[in-house]
Amino acid sequence: MANRVMKPARAVGIVGYGAYVPRYRLPAKYISRLWEGSESGGPVKEKAVAGLDEDVVTMSIEAARNALARGQIHAEVLRAVWVGSESHPYAVKPSSTIVAEAIGAGPSIQAGDWQFACKAGTEALVAAIGLVGSGMADYAMAIGMDTAQGRPGDQLEYTAASGGAAYILGPAEHSLAVIQGSYSFVTDTPDFWRRAGQRYPEHGQRFTGEPAYFRHITEAARALMEEMGTTAADYRYAVFHQPNTKFPQRAGQLLGFQEEQLRPGLLSPVIGNTYAGAALIGLTAVLDVAQPGDRVLVVSFGSGAGSDAFDIAVTAALPEKRDLAPRTADYIARRTEIDYATYARFRGKLAE
Repeated sequence: MANRVMKPARAVGIVGYGAYVPRYRLPAKYISRLWEGSESGGPVKEKAVAGLDEDVVTMSIEAARNALARGQIHAEVLRAVWVGSESHPYAVKPSSTIVAEAIGAGPSIQAGDWQFACKAGTEALVAAIGLVGSGMADYAMAIGMDTAQGRPGDQLEYTAASGGAAYILGPAEHSLAVIQGSYSFVTDTPDFWRRAGQRYPEHGQRFTGEPAYFRHITEAARALMEEMGTTAADYRYAVFHQPNTKFPQRAGQLLGFQEEQLRPGLLSPVIGNTYAGAALIGLTAVLDVAQPGDRVLVVSFGSGAGSDAFDIAVTAALPEKRDLAPRTADYIARRTEIDYATYARFRGKLAE
């Protein structure tokens, strides 16, 4: 198959980026103490938990404002605000219109919510690249944000977390990092789902690993690298969707990456799986430390199933702009520990 990599007609880059992680943290040992009778922990050390007054909209607004600050542009120049999530606060009512108005964008704007499980954020990112790359817009915003839930006692409860990131896409000549190419790989692989009316998602246990996560991550990454003529050694950093600590590490090994290439963007051990925000917030952590000329591979994964892969090159403009907004590490360090009872109250797990 020729021309598998998607490259816009006009070169596009990341003009601004911003992360948000709520301050509350639930250690995994508190979950295992309640449901397993021991403090054995789980697949992550702890996870970030949204507060009573936080949801996908409020967190998206914070991340969007950080992206605008770094981009040093006014929200009025945005022609699209797209929010990717699987935990939008309304079943029928867009999150994007609220975010757009809160940051001062619009009303002459394209707004919409995106869904594709944990790659909803990168779905929005690909669309924003296309909108800017076609010349229909000079600037567009893509957000990946979630307040993920897991059924009490389910394995998902150890990792389902809150947080994410926002990106402003614009002309490459004004960017902090250039999108050199992207590739998407999707199949009908039902590893994770939630039917209408169900409160909590279900998953295919170990089926979510080999035929779902690992196949799609590696197929997308390999296809992109083949088309770009690169190997793992050509990238300074790599960020993979991180439902836990082990999956992205193994994916990196399968693709030939070293631990030091993954470490800066591997946030799931300390904030959990932020679902639609996971790969995108990992990229914010990388951009917080990357230097001009560094090349970054980013590969998301969404159940259902699919992956988006991106080849990104950092420009000379990044170092002078990254401290115009809080770094991702600042949000992670701003930590308030909570117990399971507080978590259950915050996340609405107490039935009336």
